[in-house]
Amino acid sequence: MEFSSLISVCVCVCVCVRLLQDQSDESPSRCGRPPTPPTKCSSTEMQCRSGECIHRKWRCDGDPDCRDGSDETNCPTRTCGPEQFKCDDGKCIVGSRQCNSVRDCADGSDEVNCKNMTQCHGPDKFKCRSGECIEMNKVCNKVRDCPDWSDEPINECNVNECLLNNGGCSHICKDMVIGFVCDCTPGLQLIDHKTCGDINECLNPGICSQICINLKGGYKCECHNGYQMDPTTGVCKAVGKEPCLIFTNRRDIRRLGLERKEYTQIVEQQRNAVALDADFDQQMIFWADLTQRTIYSTVLDKRGDVGAHKKVMDNIQTPVGVAVDWIYKNLYWSDLGTKTISVTNFNGTKQKVLFNRGLKEPASIAVDPLSGFVYWSDWGEPAKIEKAGMNGVDRQVLVATDIQWPNGITLDLIKGRLYWVDSKLHMLCSVDLNGDNRKKVLQSSDYLAHPFALTVFEDRVFWTDGETKAIFGANKFSGADVVTLASKLNDPQDIIVYHELIQLSGTNWCSEKGENGGCSYMCLPAPQINKHSPKYTCVCPEGQEVADDGLRCRPGESRHVTTNEHLKPLHHFDL
Repeated sequence: MEFSSLISVCVCVCVCVRLLQDQSDESPSRCGRPPTPPTKCSSTEMQCRSGECIHRKWRCDGDPDCRDGSDETNCPTRTCGPEQFKCDDGKCIVGSRQCNSVRDCADGSDEVNCKNMTQCHGPDKFKCRSGECIEMNKVCNKVRDCPDWSDEPINECNVNECLLNNGGCSHICKDMVIGFVCDCTPGLQLIDHKTCGDINECLNPGICSQICINLKGGYKCECHNGYQMDPTTGVCKAVGKEPCLIFTNRRDIRRLGLERKEYTQIVEQQRNAVALDADFDQQMIFWADLTQRTIYSTVLDKRGDVGAHKKVMDNIQTPVGVAVDWIYKNLYWSDLGTKTISVTNFNGTKQKVLFNRGLKEPASIAVDPLSGFVYWSDWGEPAKIEKAGMNGVDRQVLVATDIQWPNGITLDLIKGRLYWVDSKLHMLCSVDLNGDNRKKVLQSSDYLAHPFALTVFEDRVFWTDGETKAIFGANKFSGADVVTLASKLNDPQDIIVYHELIQLSGTNWCSEKGENGGCSYMCLPAPQINKHSPKYTCVCPEGQEVADDGLRCRPGESRHVTTNEHLKPLHHFDL
């Protein structure tokens, strides 16, 4: 995608970055590419020649998962299982995906020679009881066209059942050549074969851009504060400053305006920048560098320039996900090396490991401080997406089926949904925040070849893809209108939308009741499960536990809660 204006050229000693008008990046021969850090793979994994680990079961499955495709080299001739369909190119897919009107085989052979099962549907077709399909004009013509004579019932031909008590229909009765059917006025639907009831159109998450109000016989759409509805499209558009995408690109961090398409580098000379998040209120950006094993922060000024980089946390084995709590001013991160999820304050002086059990390959992480929940993806065996209280309690699995490699997750707090990308299944999906009402937004081996991360704003979802070295955007409800926003990148990783309306305002209950909630160490938000839920919890550093007053810390074993249980040794506070 070309931009109208030439971007300034930035040449660094350690990092060679060129932001050209066509967004093309460094020549590999001139700048090189930082190698993937050597990783020790577990017994259930294989190591790619390019360095990373993947599940052993993905070896020779017909789908390259290593960056260099080494998992699909020297493979024996594939034979598909009895529950699978073999594509013409040799790849095996789940049998149920054959003839589903979606191209799952790269060569499209799964959608060839599919029988049209709807050939007898429609007002001009009649299906005999014996199974044959005939034209409707042959019904009741006193000629046997169905072998079983079901097209010529003596007592039903040319009888208008709707003349007697409207056929028993509550609203509309439609007389047919044989029999009749009941129908409803717009906004209503049949709740049995004869009675109409109101349709709750709001059960469809894409019926309105933001707020949906169900009415009798219809519905009404509205927008949240800070948004205005586009009268032609019905989309709720943000008011205020131009929204932009900020993304890590291994060696730097870049910004791309979503309206004027201004494209700039904001953090340079990075070794291996991957995970990213921000606090819009304080204009702070946080990111993790895998090679440096450090989480950094910096401040954006009014012009969008960055200040000095500060270390928030160092000596982290493999920080692969970061999430900013913009209300309580804490930072959550996942460590793939130690298999943990932890929290620290913005300056890194206090920290707490929340989960150190039951994690296999923790990856992306997101928080909702308004409700007190943290969410994360885990592509270990079995892969899943989990949620828990931001204080470490009430852990539960959100997604556990039809999921294999959930690289990135993001929250859409406006619509109350969680989105994720699956690099193995090449899918983009969403569920509500209880794990229900799952929707497959998009499945594509072209646009979702190897997606890493995603973010949502207004009616659009944006994601990075490591195989195509690009950033894409699409409609978040339907997956339609896919566009390429940036291409020929070095190695795009994490991505966020930077705009004031992304981070909804809420109450910091830890500051409402004295400083730090009266806690001697850390005060963390508690999950808001119902109106009686406590607002926050005091927690202690490793090797200490909360004293009987629920505020101070004393020597003892701090506890990691990994199941859906109440945190009795610690103390909750309600206000």
